[in-house]
Amino acid sequence: MHDRGEEIEYRLGRVMEERVRPAIHRGISALDVEVWHVPPSSDGTIGEPVGFDVARAAAYEPAKVGDRWGPAWGTSWFHLTGTVPADAVSPEVVFDLGWASRRPGMQAEALVHRPDGSLVKGLNPQNSWIPVQPGEQLDLYVEAAANPAIGPGWTPTRQGDRHTSTREPIYTISRAEVCERDVATYELNADLDVLDGLQRSLPESDARRWEIRYAFERALEALEPHDVPGTAAAARAELAEVLSRPANASAHRISAIGHAHIDSAWLWPVRETVRKVARTVANVTNLLDTTDDLVHCMSSAQQWEWLEQNQPALFERVRAHVESGRFIPVGGMWVESDTNMVGGEAMARQFVMGKQWFLDKLGVECEEVWLPDSFGYTAALPQIVKLAGFRWFLTQKISWNTVNKFPHHTFWWEGIDGTRVFTHFPPADTYNGTLAGSQLAHAASNFRDKGMASRSLLPFGHGDGGGGPTREMLDRARRTASLEGSPRVEIESPASFFAAAEAEYPNAPVWAGELYLEIHRGTYTSQARTKQGNRRSEHLLREAELWSTYAAVRGLVDYPYDALRSLWKTVLLNQFHDILPGSSIAWVHRQAEQDHARVAEELEAIITRAITALAGTGDGSAVFDASPIAMLSHSPVVSRRSQSDLLNPRRGTVVEEGAPATVSKPHLLVNDHLRVDIDATGVIRSIHDLVADREVLPPGGAANLLQIHPDFPNKWDAWDLDQFYRDQVSDLVGEVSTNAATEGSVEVRGRFGDSSYSQVISLDGGRIDIETTVDWHERERVLKLAFDIDVHTDHARYETQFGHVTRPTHENTTWDAARFEVCAHRWVLVEDGGYAAAVANDSTYGHDVARHPRPGGGTFSTVRQTLLRAPRYPDPETDQGNHTFRSAIVPGAGVAGAAEAGYALNLPPRHVAGATVEPLVRVAGGTAHVEAIKLAEDRSGDVVVRLHEPLGARTGVTLEPAFEVARVSEVDLLERPLDKDALVATDPITLSLRPFQIVTLRLSR
Repeated sequence: MHDRGEEIEYRLGRVMEERVRPAIHRGISALDVEVWHVPPSSDGTIGEPVGFDVARAAAYEPAKVGDRWGPAWGTSWFHLTGTVPADAVSPEVVFDLGWASRRPGMQAEALVHRPDGSLVKGLNPQNSWIPVQPGEQLDLYVEAAANPAIGPGWTPTRQGDRHTSTREPIYTISRAEVCERDVATYELNADLDVLDGLQRSLPESDARRWEIRYAFERALEALEPHDVPGTAAAARAELAEVLSRPANASAHRISAIGHAHIDSAWLWPVRETVRKVARTVANVTNLLDTTDDLVHCMSSAQQWEWLEQNQPALFERVRAHVESGRFIPVGGMWVESDTNMVGGEAMARQFVMGKQWFLDKLGVECEEVWLPDSFGYTAALPQIVKLAGFRWFLTQKISWNTVNKFPHHTFWWEGIDGTRVFTHFPPADTYNGTLAGSQLAHAASNFRDKGMASRSLLPFGHGDGGGGPTREMLDRARRTASLEGSPRVEIESPASFFAAAEAEYPNAPVWAGELYLEIHRGTYTSQARTKQGNRRSEHLLREAELWSTYAAVRGLVDYPYDALRSLWKTVLLNQFHDILPGSSIAWVHRQAEQDHARVAEELEAIITRAITALAGTGDGSAVFDASPIAMLSHSPVVSRRSQSDLLNPRRGTVVEEGAPATVSKPHLLVNDHLRVDIDATGVIRSIHDLVADREVLPPGGAANLLQIHPDFPNKWDAWDLDQFYRDQVSDLVGEVSTNAATEGSVEVRGRFGDSSYSQVISLDGGRIDIETTVDWHERERVLKLAFDIDVHTDHARYETQFGHVTRPTHENTTWDAARFEVCAHRWVLVEDGGYAAAVANDSTYGHDVARHPRPGGGTFSTVRQTLLRAPRYPDPETDQGNHTFRSAIVPGAGVAGAAEAGYALNLPPRHVAGATVEPLVRVAGGTAHVEAIKLAEDRSGDVVVRLHEPLGARTGVTLEPAFEVARVSEVDLLERPLDKDALVATDPITLSLRPFQIVTLRLSR
């Protein structure tokens, strides 16, 4: 037989595009359209959204199809009136705002209201219809958001900031009429869509593909192109047989769940996300109200709270569907946060605040972590999520790896402490599924665990900017529930999927360690102010809780429960996976900077109130140190080595004297611990550890070396730092002068490109401190600060949440080579068998550690901090302006010393008049770091202490509270008793901890 496969496919494609789909909606009556544009703000910028009551009372003007509307980020309200003919069959209003493409969430969208303010549904390019009834007198108000189409892409644009975005209208009304939806044509389109998607996924050699093709040919012969509605039923009859064949017994099983990934900010500001949530949820509830098979899930308690606060009537409709099990809260987090850079306690609070909100408001305890789009996953997560009461973990993002394909889709993920959590990656490689045949086929063929497991999960619904599932997607699900050649599709809850998957595959393989994403490495650095604000807010929250608890225990102040909860919410929101990583538009990051400034101001007031009350009215000088080092009984607050004001004899002294010929006009910093040689350009050329009598730098090595590289990735500017950036590098050359105003320090100044910098180098005990201030005006360049360290090693340690991870620094495998830029929190440590040195920071996350041949034999390591980038998309002004970074190198430090240096930079002690108080809790015997001290969330007055083992070693410790304790219990992160054998003896309070174990204790007074 002659091969006519392509001919049939092309014929089908044109008929569907030009005849079938246009015939679904037939205009039957005109609409009267009026419009009111929200006026500009008082500062001349685009007007902010208004409530329905304000909009309804506004003065509207006539409008029509073809009219332009909407400056970027503006809001226009359309008033639609008219009459639906009484004899209309399946009537709907179609209102097209003038979309530039078919992608929802990335351009204009709208929300339809009735005259009483109740919501109908949202409108977007894939969902432009409004349900109406025959004979209805139409009276609808449509809030339309003129969100500009910023991307995704890589072209710099000024549209991401309301101060620079266009004031000209960017959209044109393209359709506004009452239509009849021809059901037969609609169903024909659904049949053809599913069968076409299926046959295109089958091999040319598969007989099933040819049977479907010839069924298409018969259907097209039965269809009259000029009378599609009149002949659609006949065409459908020709497809009935191929649609009726059941799936193969061994067909892959897909658990489909309605979903709408809504970035809490990205190419739109947070204020727009609030409206996106309402539009999407209105669409979902409309489908739930009119169908019986959709099950939908939604993450992020923050988005649920926005819904409750801004659309209470819609929230109550959702609550009813939650109770029926069809609208499912998932994830149990405040937002779908970044997990690389978020601090340990903040990571715990993401789960605590999210899960508790769902319990309090909806009576639902989420059991699955839902993080489909974050940019890699810390190895600390398995323990954290287990301690928050979760059983399962879902992500999809690792499918974006550019080098190595992850070997599993269903597996046990093991964290740094040995905790394991059952994990699934949807093999469809999307969290915005449409249930198209190509996606279903890819899920089945791509599934890495076939033969051992038979099922996977597929979230379906338009996402990133929201939108959610559509009726067309539900039609696909119904037709593929059992269809020969296709996976079996069943709409069900994530919990149902996970329970079945775990039961089917209990001995799934184990992946130990972080889930490193081999792309988006630049997100550890982009938008430095956002990252600095986050780091500072996290540490201020620690201080505020600690000192407020202490003062409350003493009866000196009331614990500020509500204020702290509100501030935590702000910080957690700004840890969303496109805010903290620095991958959002300018508007978002300007708002984040303002948020962190407000948080700092309010927390400083809380801290000041508490420590002032604790210090009393004496004339002495009181020191308040919130670091966990101060709580160790072997390192009391009054003798902490790095507190320079208490240890003046150990400050460095500047000495100018003769030097080796290789160093021109040297400047020396010397104290009891270190001798540091700085050349005339500001580069450290020698660090002699006087205690160990060892040179820290390799022969010819350097520390405090600023280096700049070109940074023009292949795509995803703010996200990506591509490996080839390393091919070109320039060392910056500054000029040293002794700063007479600062005893014991060396000042460096320099210029490069359009930028300038200054540094102050000083000694503090066994630590070299470097404060770097940069006036940054580069474009598409990256700035690094390098430290050569003379240790021979093939690995480095990096602080992460509640511990540290060890990564290879060699490139033996493609997995190793792909980790050329990694994330660390406050410190990085390199060590050989007999010596170690740490590099600490106060706000830097991006790092690279490389090995080099050492003159004379062996290797040395270079640790580099990534200080600044200058991407131009999506924010063309990323990081322009002034920045200050504090770094330190700590020769001879082990993990404990590295941690001490990290806390010294991030939690400096406070000084007030009065008397110093002893720590509220001391840790004796071994080493455990107290991560948080707070009062219990139930307002019982119980003191909650969270601590962890930081060194990676088993230890036993004794906890010594500075108050009377009646009872001690171990609790989970939500402060609920753990159902297991008692870990804690209470007299004294003793703990036996495994490496990196987190323990939360509840102390009843």
